[in-house]
Amino acid sequence: EVQLQASGGGLVQAGKSLRLSCAASGFTFDDYVIGWFRQAPGKEREGVSCIKHSDGSTYYADSVKGRFTISRDSAKNTVYLQMNSLKPEDTAVYYCAAGPSGLRNPYWGQGTQVTVSS
Repeated sequence: EVQLQASGGGLVQAGKSLRLSCAASGFTFDDYVIGWFRQAPGKEREGVSCIKHSDGSTYYADSVKGRFTISRDSAKNTVYLQMNSLKPEDTAVYYCAAGPSGLRNPYWGQGTQVTVSS
């Protein structure tokens, strides 16, 4: 059974940092793309960043480029999202997702709330 456990959210002031973690189990980590989506109140869920575990290639939404960094720890089957220079518009529930060849129809983890105050 695929399980994704997201953690690390919280309340921070604008300009500060948070690191989200996604601990994965139930599948072969190396074969998957793992990423983060977010959903703000009243808005649609949007892709934030993802990493292809086999080669480490990454993707970032334009809104987070230069501020967020995704990384993986194969030994811990965990993917991290380092979020720096946070802005109030980053406020959302962040979801971890994983898929065998992309994130069009992924497995979902539970969300973790990120709130950035101005």
